[in-house]
Amino acid sequence: MTQTRQRPLTLRDVSEASGVSEMTVSRVLRGKGDVSEATRAKVQAAAKKMGYVPNRIAGALASSRVNLVAVIIPSLKNMVFPEVLSGISDRLSGTGLQPVVGVTDYRPEQEEKVLFEMLSWRPSGVIIAGLEHSEASRAMLARAGVPVVEIMDTDGDPIDAAVGISHRRAGREMAEAILGQGYRKIGFLGTKMPLDYRARKRFEGFTAYLAKKGHEIVDQEFYSGGSALKKGREMTEAILTRTPGLDFLYYSNDMIGAGGLLYLLEKGVDIPGQIGLAGFNGVELLEGLPRQLATMDACRREVGEKAADIIAARCALPDPLGEDGPVITLAPMLDVGDTLRRS
Repeated sequence: MTQTRQRPLTLRDVSEASGVSEMTVSRVLRGKGDVSEATRAKVQAAAKKMGYVPNRIAGALASSRVNLVAVIIPSLKNMVFPEVLSGISDRLSGTGLQPVVGVTDYRPEQEEKVLFEMLSWRPSGVIIAGLEHSEASRAMLARAGVPVVEIMDTDGDPIDAAVGISHRRAGREMAEAILGQGYRKIGFLGTKMPLDYRARKRFEGFTAYLAKKGHEIVDQEFYSGGSALKKGREMTEAILTRTPGLDFLYYSNDMIGAGGLLYLLEKGVDIPGQIGLAGFNGVELLEGLPRQLATMDACRREVGEKAADIIAARCALPDPLGEDGPVITLAPMLDVGDTLRRS
């Protein structure tokens, strides 16, 4: 653990850190009262650094907790997260806990805002996507005073509990399967990865295994924005126009992979003889394609189920923070489909 999980902070803690009275701190954080800009900035800076979040229900509920579980995810447009939410919702049903969802759009500053608002209502637990957060978000999570489960990824140091897959392992296993079928001139197509940490880890695992076996990616094509079939078609055309000798295309997700598959089928390309393809996520969309795209399942529903189980079990304890939560690494399953078999 990189941070010690402690009791939630109080106005007194912020007061001592900023050197102003509790009453002034209260005025600043409620956005009310006549306070100088210098004092306001000092209080806000101290609160942010410490991870302080106001308690909006302290005067209303003796327990200072509500039966909500904050679930914070990057997107509802992505086909991945609805399955995660379904697993969470099903497992929390009947526990007395109710999930409430916040969306960050993959932006750290938006994650800070969503987390701040949700924690201010003092939920009973937090389920949040990813292990990488801003310093302010990590501080808030560490001082939330409730069980926290980071999901989708276990390649890193969780604040509390974590459930997901090793994305570096997923990348290695895909590279091993591709080389095992005799493909050597490999192209990679995916998102620009500054904030897509899980895609970047798969890429790192993929390229590391290729290098270990004396190979490297021949060409790459990147995009920004949401995944879509159209982008997959455009990217596939672009990379093959630039490097026509490629014999395998590895896509960072199934949506662009499906677009590439449809493009190549229209062009009459022999798949997987002339060129092989693979994506990632194992989305249901693949079942309706003319060919089954090779992919790897990220265990999405199981991730949601196990995260919810952890929250429910710990909330039932007299001291939910009595011990660190577990780190559960699930095994991604490779489906070679119709696009990864040469033999």
